[in-house]
Amino acid sequence: MSNEERVSTTRQSPIEAILFGIVDHGDQRTPPEALSELAELADTGMFVVGGCITQHRRHPDPNNYLGSGKLAELAEIVEQTGAGVVIADDPLSPAQGRNVEQTVRVPVLDRSELILHIFGSHARTPQARLQVELARLQYQVPRLKRLWTHLERQRGGIGVRGGAGEKQIDLDRSELRARIASLQKQLSTVEARKAREVRTRADQFTIALVGYTNAGKSTLMNALTSAGVLQENRLFSTLDTRTRNWRLPGGRTVLLSDTVGFIKKLPHQLVASFHATLEEALNADLLFLVMDGSSEQAIEHVHVVESVLEELGADHIPRLYVVNKSDRIDDMSVLAPIHRHGGTSVLVSARTGAGLTDLTNALQSYLAHAERKVTILVPHSAGALHSEIRSCATVLHESHDEHGSTMELQISSTMLGRILSHGAILQPSPPPSS
Repeated sequence: MSNEERVSTTRQSPIEAILFGIVDHGDQRTPPEALSELAELADTGMFVVGGCITQHRRHPDPNNYLGSGKLAELAEIVEQTGAGVVIADDPLSPAQGRNVEQTVRVPVLDRSELILHIFGSHARTPQARLQVELARLQYQVPRLKRLWTHLERQRGGIGVRGGAGEKQIDLDRSELRARIASLQKQLSTVEARKAREVRTRADQFTIALVGYTNAGKSTLMNALTSAGVLQENRLFSTLDTRTRNWRLPGGRTVLLSDTVGFIKKLPHQLVASFHATLEEALNADLLFLVMDGSSEQAIEHVHVVESVLEELGADHIPRLYVVNKSDRIDDMSVLAPIHRHGGTSVLVSARTGAGLTDLTNALQSYLAHAERKVTILVPHSAGALHSEIRSCATVLHESHDEHGSTMELQISSTMLGRILSHGAILQPSPPPSS
């Protein structure tokens, strides 16, 4: 049983937690300011933050994470407050976790375990549960020895190590690896099915919403599509990708997908196990990188998202920066670093609807440059194509005569091939007007 499980299974009411972390020399923030995101994570994980402690160091202590004096201070705070758990702002090595726990004498969670705990509590679909369990077990394997410190000094035989602790570790490791193999097999099936689903929509233009957790992606999706997606002011409220139709002016429909939010120091195991969930983003024609424009860390959050996209192999996909929560921005000069970051950006408020027309116009401008402009004839015998054309292409001009409908379109090459195969006839493009 992991420390995260020990904490979860024994709680009768919210547990008080003391947060601790390392900050760079010269960082002038107070401990609560430096650990504000960890405090949000703790709150999302249903802990009550009872205090924060930081230490200025270039690197964590390899054995204790904190220096010995600061670790003793942490233990004293735990004793004075009666806190039930301490939470580190970084992933801890097995040795660091074990040594901190021996000193503070309460369970120790690190940032990765806390995020895994949150993902586990928010997983609703079978796929999400499989992904979270796989990530948790992969994180747990190298930390098994920490879970059996009460047996690790036992001996077996005459002067030979191999007592109950080590035997239990071997059994647990074997069971975990068997379970991991089973989960990987199940998820490979899920991923293959998901990839097939995405390929069936290859003729439709797809946009994926990506961004830092709690940037307002779900609220934006609801505003654009009336999707009814859950929106909460909590981290990681969305784990499962949802795809909805977004109807543009003129009748054209594009697909809009909401994805799981990113966060700094996201456990690598979660990035890997959620590969299938992020299949929509990996195969999107365009990314809307949504950022919280009211956050002082907006640019830092953008860098985190772009780093995760690179890790996923999605950094080559074109993107449009959507600066959300404009209704909470008092001083627009704070957006200067965002504009200097480069790329096309649009200022919106998904909550009030401000700027959504600008976002639609920006998308249509992108489509105008990315897609082909062609003229086709739809004979009367192929009249059934009209609704399909209007849903998947932009109709720029249309006229009718005895031969059928002549339509000037803005359309993807894939969709053009499809309608030509169903009876439409490609026409010479009209010469530009003088």
